Amino acid sequence: MSENDVFVTPTVLEQNKIERLIADKRRNWAKAQGAELQRRLHIDYVLRSLSGLPAAYSGMDASRTWFCYWALHSLQMLGHKLDKHLLSKVVSFIGCCQTESGGYGGGPGQMPHLATTYASVMSLITIGTDEALASIDRKSLRNFILSMRQPNGSFTIHKEGESDVRAVYCALSVASICELPGQEQLFGDTAAWLTRCQTYEGGFGGEPNCEAHSGYTFCALASLALLRKVHLVNRDAAIRWLVNRQMSSEGGFQGRANKLVDGCYSYWNTACFSALDSSAVNDQSQFQPFSKLFDPLALQSYVLEACQAPSGGLRDKPDKSPDLYHTCYTLSGLSVSQIYSDGILSGNQNIVESVHPIYNVHIDAYSKAQRYFKA
Repeated sequence: MSENDVFVTPTVLEQNKIERLIADKRRNWAKAQGAELQRRLHIDYVLRSLSGLPAAYSGMDASRTWFCYWALHSLQMLGHKLDKHLLSKVVSFIGCCQTESGGYGGGPGQMPHLATTYASVMSLITIGTDEALASIDRKSLRNFILSMRQPNGSFTIHKEGESDVRAVYCALSVASICELPGQEQLFGDTAAWLTRCQTYEGGFGGEPNCEAHSGYTFCALASLALLRKVHLVNRDAAIRWLVNRQMSSEGGFQGRANKLVDGCYSYWNTACFSALDSSAVNDQSQFQPFSKLFDPLALQSYVLEACQAPSGGLRDKPDKSPDLYHTCYTLSGLSVSQIYSDGILSGNQNIVESVHPIYNVHIDAYSKAQRYFKA
């Protein structure tokens, strides 16, 4: 993009800066004969985070169950196995976060919340031991989800909280993977409400009449996939919006029109292509029809060449610091891109473990949960 060709705004200047930064990174990797996933550095980064977090994280005390999920899922994608004693401690901690209402808070003694309920349940499913799976009280969990349901089919994220597509996805994915009974009662009008969130652009906003955003688009499409109701959306408009989120120079994805690239959208966008094919929910072989709608090797290039922090962990873009959130979702996007790709950028040493694109847990953890809860 040339500053001489467009009306110069702060966003244009920032876009040009990012393109230059990424070009520099790519030149450095070219000298090193290709980008390599710094697996050991990332494992050590996540393990340090499990041992304790800096004081700057104290303001995120309500996200402690999210930290568990981001860390455990990242380590599993990187192929690192934790010892059983530590995993048992995590199960005990998450058990302390479950409230009498059946939902989970972000930490012990905190109010139940659908987002932290998702993080807690997916952490337990990622651990996958009988102790972890047996700790999920499905009866009280269903009661909590039912208490968040609204007459129009939407869900509030917590008691007296906002209703948006995040809440719907968290409720539906947890109910689905845990095989909670009476899902027709829980989600009878939900698909109709979700379709109202699709915008004129083709993506989905957090609620009706809001701007389209990749995170919300994933939540809406993944929910509709679980409901087997994807046919209700304007599919062509959704695909058009999604393919236009991949940046031509960087190779990564932006979250909204006229915004900058961000590593976390590697997952939120690519998983949408899986969600658009409801048959892919239970069968990964069905993903391939969508393999030509985005460039998976360009995305792998962005993740490996621009998102890896020198000291470990993954980040939004080259001038940002790593964190657990971006480590988790950037690796998740790398995993989904490898499902779609005919090849692996720079060789098989960069392969990460496969995730289920709808639930975002390891595919083996998903399969074990299915067997356990259907037994």
